[in-house]
Amino acid sequence: MVVLNKIYTRTGDAGETALGNGTRVAKHSQRVTAYGTVDELNATLGLARLHASGDLAKALARIQNDLFDLGADLCRPEMERDAEAEYTPLRIIPAQTDRLEAEIDAMNANLQPLRSFILPGGAALSAHLHLCRTVARRAEREAVALATIEGINESAVKYLNRLSDWLFVAGRVANDNGTDDILWVPGANR
Repeated sequence: MVVLNKIYTRTGDAGETALGNGTRVAKHSQRVTAYGTVDELNATLGLARLHASGDLAKALARIQNDLFDLGADLCRPEMERDAEAEYTPLRIIPAQTDRLEAEIDAMNANLQPLRSFILPGGAALSAHLHLCRTVARRAEREAVALATIEGINESAVKYLNRLSDWLFVAGRVANDNGTDDILWVPGANR
């Protein structure tokens, strides 16, 4: 359970922060960088949601909640000690990635196949979703970098990988199911 009675604690003033298990680490540690980038991704999704409606807005809200789950997962090291924890640590599970895949397939069924790369833009929602996609890719890179030095939940990396795909397809949906996509023209300005 989360209780936030006081927003500032002064415990991070020396450049350290507490992880989910209470361990204190430098704020520039790879683990903090990974879950901090997930937090940044969540903020960019909040901007995208300003332009979304209907099912897409609901899906983005659900994904934002998933990203809090993911942040909780990444901020808690020592997965092998989860059973000893006072509270069961929150971890991303394969079903969350499976849901993204099913939604990608459903969205993609209404799109024409691509014959070129897409330039980020078109509708405001599409442009924001493409920005979210790039932040998701960075979050994935940070999580993979963390996995090279510490154990992490492999479902976390898979979720981020699939989420960037989801955001790409959703960006096409936001561009009138791809009809308003801006296609790259190689060498157009030579």
